[in-house]
Amino acid sequence: MSDNIEVKVNIPSYEYDIHSLVKAFYPKSEVSVQVKEAFDTECKLKLDVHFTDGYVEVQTLENGQSIYKDEAELPETLTRKEVKDRFKRLIYTALSNYSGRKLPWGTLTGIRPTKIPMAMLEEGASDEEIKAYMEETYYCSEEKIQLSTEIAKWEMKLLSQLDYKDGYSLYVGIPFCPSTCLYCSFTSYPLVKWEKRVDDYLDALCKELDYIAEELKDKVLNTVYIGGGTPTTLNAGQMDRLLTKIEEKFDFTHVKEFTVEAGRPDSVTVEKLQAIKKHKVDRISVNPQTMKDETLKIIGRHHTVQQTIDAYKLAREVGFDNINMDLIIGLPGETKDDVAHTLNELKALAPDSITVHSLAIKRAARLNLFKDTYEEMGLENSAEIMDLTYESCMEQGLLPYYLYRQKNMAGNFENVGYAKADKAGIYNILIMEEKQSIVAAGAGASTKMVYPGGRIERIENVKDVGQYIERIDEMIQRKKDFWEVNGR
Repeated sequence: MSDNIEVKVNIPSYEYDIHSLVKAFYPKSEVSVQVKEAFDTECKLKLDVHFTDGYVEVQTLENGQSIYKDEAELPETLTRKEVKDRFKRLIYTALSNYSGRKLPWGTLTGIRPTKIPMAMLEEGASDEEIKAYMEETYYCSEEKIQLSTEIAKWEMKLLSQLDYKDGYSLYVGIPFCPSTCLYCSFTSYPLVKWEKRVDDYLDALCKELDYIAEELKDKVLNTVYIGGGTPTTLNAGQMDRLLTKIEEKFDFTHVKEFTVEAGRPDSVTVEKLQAIKKHKVDRISVNPQTMKDETLKIIGRHHTVQQTIDAYKLAREVGFDNINMDLIIGLPGETKDDVAHTLNELKALAPDSITVHSLAIKRAARLNLFKDTYEEMGLENSAEIMDLTYESCMEQGLLPYYLYRQKNMAGNFENVGYAKADKAGIYNILIMEEKQSIVAAGAGASTKMVYPGGRIERIENVKDVGQYIERIDEMIQRKKDFWEVNGR
C-alpha cells in the first residue's frame, strides 16, 4: 500500500486550498485532490471532504477504516473566505490528530502572513486582538503571531516615510549566472553560453528602460533593485553602462534605496564593485547561502567560504556600508551545528542585514528532479534551528523587518529578513506586502501593478533571453497596451 494521500471532495473550487494544507503536513507524499464520488486508489491515508446544505464534513480513513469525523456549520451569511477558513480548521485538526504534529503557521498556506496583522493594525486592533484572531482563525503558534506582528509594525513605520501609494519601484533583471544552483528555479542562464550576447541583451534592456522612464516620467520613483540571476556577471564596463542608463533616464529625487545584488562571491571583483560604487547604489548583497565548503559543492555554488569572506571584505574596502547576506536553512546534509557555524562566521563579518531563507523545493529545480538522492542526505529544518537564526540575528543587533513564505518549504517555516534599525530593505517590504506597483524590465521580469482597492495585475516579459532580445518591441508594446487600458 502506497504512502500517497488521496483526498475526495464532492464539489469543485477548493481543491488548491486543500492540497496546500495537506502538503504542509506531508511534504514528501504525493497528494491527490479530486472531485469524485468514491475513492479509487489503494493508499494508507484518505481524506473525505463533503459539503452539504449548511455544513462541511471532514473524515479521515486509514487502511479504509474511519478514524476521525467532524463537521462544521456553514451558514449562508458566511463569505467564501470564512467558508474556507472553517473547513481548513477541520482538515487541520484531522491531520494534526493523525500525525501528532502542529504546524507553526497553522492553516495558513499563503506566502504573505504579515498582511493579516498589518491590516488589523491599520484598523486600530490591539496586539491582544491580533493574537486572538490568528489563534482562533488560523491556529497559528504564539511565536509566529508575535513575529509577524512585530514585523508588520516595523513595516508600517518604514512605509510611513514614503508616498508608496502614488509612487512606484523599478526592478531590472540580469538573467545570467556563473552556474545554476541546485535549488534554483529562477530565470537564469549560464554566462559561459551567453557571454557573446550580453551586450545584445543590454541593448534590448536599455531600450525597455528608455520606454519605462518616458512613460512614467510623471510618477515618483521610490526604489530601484537590480537582481537576477547574478547582476555581477556583467563586467565592469557593462555594469557602468547599465547604471549610467538608469541614472540618466530616471529621476532619483525621491529614491530611498538603490540595490544591486552582487550575489555570487565568485562573480565579485574590485573593478565591478568600484563601477557600482561610483553610481547612486547604496545597498548590495553578497550571498554565501552557507559557510560550509562541502555544502557549496553539493548545491553547485562554484566558490569557497574564503571567497565569500574575501568578497565581503572587498565590498567594505570599496566603501559599501549597507551589505546584506543571504542564508538558506535546510540544505542537503546540513545540521543544526552547521547552521550555528555559518551564523558565527557571519557574526564575525557583521553584515548590515541577513536574510534567512527556509529551503523551498521548487518544481523546476534540480533539487526536486533528483530529490530522492538529496533527501537521503537529509534536508533538516526545525523550530529549534529557526529559533537559533532568530537569536543569532538579534544578538547582532539585527531585527526582523520582513517575512514571506513559499510552497514546499523545509519544515513549513518562512523566510525572514533581519536588519540594523536603519538598514532595512525597503524594496523587499514593498514587493512582499504588495503595497506598491513594481515595474520590471528584462527577460522573465514580471511587472506587478497595484491598484486602489487591492487589485493586482501583472505584465509578463518572455523568459528566454534570445526571445527577449528579438521581441523587445513586443515586450514594450505589452506594457503600452496594458497601461492604455488599465492606467499606470
